[in-house]
Amino acid sequence: MPSVEIRLFDNMEKIPLKEICVLLFLLISVGCDESMRQTEFKMSSSSPATVFHPSHEPKKKEAPFSDAVQVGNLYFLSGQIGMDHSTRSLVTGGIQSETEQTLKNIEAVLQQHGMALKDVVKVTVILDDIEDFSAFNEVYRTYLPQKPARTTFAADALAAGAKIEIEVVAVKR
Repeated sequence: MPSVEIRLFDNMEKIPLKEICVLLFLLISVGCDESMRQTEFKMSSSSPATVFHPSHEPKKKEAPFSDAVQVGNLYFLSGQIGMDHSTRSLVTGGIQSETEQTLKNIEAVLQQHGMALKDVVKVTVILDDIEDFSAFNEVYRTYLPQKPARTTFAADALAAGAKIEIEVVAVKR
């Protein structure tokens, strides 16, 4: 079978189509049953290494997830909420305060890996109440003026009673 590679950005190394399909499958399988999540995937030796980075927050060292997973120069960040990590409690003040803290938390993770919010190319936003969309957006647009691709939806309840959770994908240039 011929090798097919895709380059998402001009200055990015080519990613074999097979690896993109595997990554998409992994992202989709989050909603699948446990037996599918335990499937092992092996990529070719020419594939970029996958690195599961530990948290830079001491109190999150034992969390059952990575703050960031790196595949080549792509960084997939776990969702962040509006928690002040020094107190381990949500900030007060409603959706705008939580949105600002959430974005500051994302910025801190990006900085640990030599990046900034300008490197974000994809954002997923989960609101506790879709009625908060406008208020959230007022804050969001000040932090991500480059307008990365975005998906926004509402869920019935978020971790720790948060009003918002945001996860991002960033490209290290």
